[in-house]
Amino acid sequence: MIIVPVKEGESIEKSLKKFKKKFEKTGVVKELRERQKFTKPSVVRREEIIKAVYKQKLQIQEE
Repeated sequence: MIIVPVKEGESIEKSLKKFKKKFEKTGVVKELRERQKFTKPSVVRREEIIKAVYKQKLQIQEE
């Protein structure tokens, strides 16, 4: 359960923004979307490798 403390005099919009940010960090929506379709383990692994290679290329370029 997400709890967002609201300070006295704080606007509802600001509190709602805090709630949305916390909700997004939990990853509920992302997990829901992933569960809607099945992805083969080999495809998942391939995507992870591609991401890792991309990150390594970025690190090399920074140095």
